[in-house]
Amino acid sequence: MEQVLSGKLTVRQAAQLLGLSERQVKRLKGGMQKEGVAFLAHKNRGRKPSHAVPKSVCDKVIQLAQNEYRNASCEHMAELLAQYQDIVLSARTVRRILTKAGVHNPHSHKTARRRRSRDRMPKEGLLVQCDASPFDWLEGRGPKMSLHGAIDDATGKILGLYFRLQEDTMGYLHVLWQVLNNHGVPHSLYSDRHTIFFSPKTDKLSIEEELAGKKVPLTQFGRALDELGIIHIPARSPQAKGRVERLWGTLQHRLVIELRLAGISTLEEANALLPEFIARFNARFATEPADPEPAFRPAPSPQELMQIICLKEERKASNGSTISYGGRSYQLIDSRGIVALLRPRSKVVVLTHLDGSLSALYQDRLFALKFFCPPSIANTEQELGQSKPQPKTPHGTKKPAPDHPWRRTPRLSAKRVLEPIDYYLLDKLKQQF
Repeated sequence: MEQVLSGKLTVRQAAQLLGLSERQVKRLKGGMQKEGVAFLAHKNRGRKPSHAVPKSVCDKVIQLAQNEYRNASCEHMAELLAQYQDIVLSARTVRRILTKAGVHNPHSHKTARRRRSRDRMPKEGLLVQCDASPFDWLEGRGPKMSLHGAIDDATGKILGLYFRLQEDTMGYLHVLWQVLNNHGVPHSLYSDRHTIFFSPKTDKLSIEEELAGKKVPLTQFGRALDELGIIHIPARSPQAKGRVERLWGTLQHRLVIELRLAGISTLEEANALLPEFIARFNARFATEPADPEPAFRPAPSPQELMQIICLKEERKASNGSTISYGGRSYQLIDSRGIVALLRPRSKVVVLTHLDGSLSALYQDRLFALKFFCPPSIANTEQELGQSKPQPKTPHGTKKPAPDHPWRRTPRLSAKRVLEPIDYYLLDKLKQQF
């Protein structure tokens, strides 16, 4: 522009060099002639934009990022700000505010995306990945727990989540119950080779299992999948079921913050939060499958599910129509409240349900279990009004009384004296049994 003012360049030549129109060059030339070089500076330089984020909002974001929302990603923090603080900011704006304030974010560096070796399943319900994650989910406010979960391979939906103190069969059965009730029966399930899923005793089969054509013994969870007709596929490495493994990385940041904001410190409260969290998570992250027609099959009736999603253990009936389970004796009660008569040594299957209640299957019929306490001889003696035996006196310190049975003629043996009482006790026991 100085060369234009000195006449060394024409307006047309300056427009070509600056990439501007001739009209703009003429405007700049006239301004420089009046105000000098300062006319070329933008008039908004040094002024705060009208759409800039207020300082009070920036301070609020920084304060939350260092306390309640610590370790949250910028994307997650933007969602939390909109949900709980009514502050609508983009993830980039949150990142820019934190970067300017010098607040380090552990998720600011994105790793390079790797190419998946296997595409998603085309239909929802064709493959469900299942696993558990032991972690300090409550950040010291409560016990350390294991989160059991299942995710759909086609859509990335969380199909079920359940907390337990440790990874166990009951946790996976709770997740399976959620999948069946909320979606249906999936075609196949993908899991690791934990002994909860696959028995290590591959060379030990019972006669009934051999006659049924089974090649390996089934665990409790494997038996439930077999009765539901779900194909169980073992994974050879964590990378093989990478979708559920990646889910734990997401939940260990997002769910931990949700539990912190809700002030949860017990296992029961954490499980109560999960349904609402699953709905929001799926609405945010689930994708559409290639084929919209789901592959889930209709689930069995609630009565049938109650007999499938449980722990099953076999017991032998005693001669008194009772079974022993957990160190206690039980009687089988039918729907009319009548005690069932069991054939001695017959097989009874005890069911432990998800709520901890017990029932039993006998000859393909379902019975309730009632605790049975057999009467003892001590209780019978109390019924007879017999007093407690007196402590024995040392031998030779006291002589028998004159009317003592031993002084009578003929002398009766102790066995003969106790016989009437023994027979009376036996009669009482027979009546009670």
